[in-house]
Amino acid sequence: MIRFEGITFRYASSETLRLSGVSFEIEEGELCLVVGPTGSGKSTLLGCINNLVPRFTGGIRTGRVFIDGADTTLLQPRELATTVGYVGQDPLAGFVTDTVEEELAYSMEQLGFAPAEMRRRVEETLDLLGIAELRDRNLRTLSGGQQQRVAIGSVLASSPKVLVLDEPTSALDPIAAEEVLAIVSRLVRDLGTTVVIAEHRMERVIEFADSVLLVGSEVRHGATRDILEISPIKPPLVELGTRMGWQPLPLTIREGRRLAGPQRRQWADEPPAQPTAEPRTAPQLTANGIVVRYGSKVAVAGVDLTLHAGEVTALMGRNGCGKSSLMWAMHGAGQRDAGTVTLSDGARISLVPQTPSDLLYLTSVAAECELSDTEGGVPPGTTLALLRRLVPDIEPEAHPRDLSEGQKLAVVLAVELAGNPQVVLLDEPTRGLDYAAKEALAQIVADMATEGRTVLIATHDVEMVAQTCERVVVMAEGEIVSDGPTRQVLAGSALLATQVAKVANPTPLLTVEEFVHAAE
Repeated sequence: MIRFEGITFRYASSETLRLSGVSFEIEEGELCLVVGPTGSGKSTLLGCINNLVPRFTGGIRTGRVFIDGADTTLLQPRELATTVGYVGQDPLAGFVTDTVEEELAYSMEQLGFAPAEMRRRVEETLDLLGIAELRDRNLRTLSGGQQQRVAIGSVLASSPKVLVLDEPTSALDPIAAEEVLAIVSRLVRDLGTTVVIAEHRMERVIEFADSVLLVGSEVRHGATRDILEISPIKPPLVELGTRMGWQPLPLTIREGRRLAGPQRRQWADEPPAQPTAEPRTAPQLTANGIVVRYGSKVAVAGVDLTLHAGEVTALMGRNGCGKSSLMWAMHGAGQRDAGTVTLSDGARISLVPQTPSDLLYLTSVAAECELSDTEGGVPPGTTLALLRRLVPDIEPEAHPRDLSEGQKLAVVLAVELAGNPQVVLLDEPTRGLDYAAKEALAQIVADMATEGRTVLIATHDVEMVAQTCERVVVMAEGEIVSDGPTRQVLAGSALLATQVAKVANPTPLLTVEEFVHAAE
């Protein structure tokens, strides 16, 4: 269905090849998972499928792309609109109308479909994706999962043979992510749609994938287990299987629990020791009675929250529960209709938003880093050095708008953290980051905690929380519904448990390292 022959590409602003001699073939009705380090070229490769790269991005591309046997190399993206449906990393940025029904019909209007045909396809798409009750809703009032389903529906309505998805679950809570992936799996199994999906949170997708495309210094394509065995990037479950020597490598929790059965039975008689919680230090931020309203909607309903020095806290909950609103209200740059926020003497507070491009406005990464050094009063090169800990191969002369979403986030993280704020608020900081970058971020966060700084992380990434946070606060409908130690909250939850916790249950182990250490 999709065949690349010797595809090579570089952006006009760079001498470095983003793709080099890429050749592979994806069969019809296959779900192919694209993985690779942050900035390795995954989004670039996806864009080559419908010629957004280089027609929209600019740059120089050589080689040939075939779809369903036809050479599409020289076609315009609009000429592939009925063949390839493309959904980018930010669905809201791709919407062009106001309501769900209008958005589903828009692409067909541009392609000249007859009104009766459009109406039929809109109704079928609403039913297929389970969003019929949303037909009259304003797109900007939808949750992240709902927006993602509408974005997929807007390209499915014209019945493309190929569906390309770039990080479709990166900003979704576990339930919304499962809903989106269930729909994608249904398209493959029931309709025979060929799906190519790039996703950093591989643990969510591998059980659905027929093959994996590993993007790095070279691009390799093959069966899921075959590629994961040689890949330096592995989800926790596969990493656990590798460390424990399990064969075949587990791709699902069911497979992992079967392989871990003897170990779990042993722990039932001899439970492994659990680390003791550290005593809390003095409060560094105290929020009392925080209320945020948007018209008649109450986003944050009188929340009280105290953050302590040297403590890393996760703020979790479904999309739309009020996490971001609470963080912006505590920071002071966002809306706050009631309540107070008190910082310890001399403390500075910094917030990294989940839309990092909002804070990038200079013409190069180097310029952003240099300005950060100047404004933060830190030695020259401090910000760039911090950035390279997150993304080692980033080009200082690259324009921020040419970066991947993960690289943009890394730049903003470095800029905000270089000034050594005492209270750091991170809103979805792992969105678009690969496992290596997340490990680097975890170490940076741990270093800040050791220095006595306070970190609050709003996230859906339970694996990151298990590695980094000692406390978890869960929100629902604008209120705090749970607040406790990470092990207690995650291991005891059916929705928030890590892959390792699900495999080890009922023994409350959260990470690969904990499991391996307990098994020694």
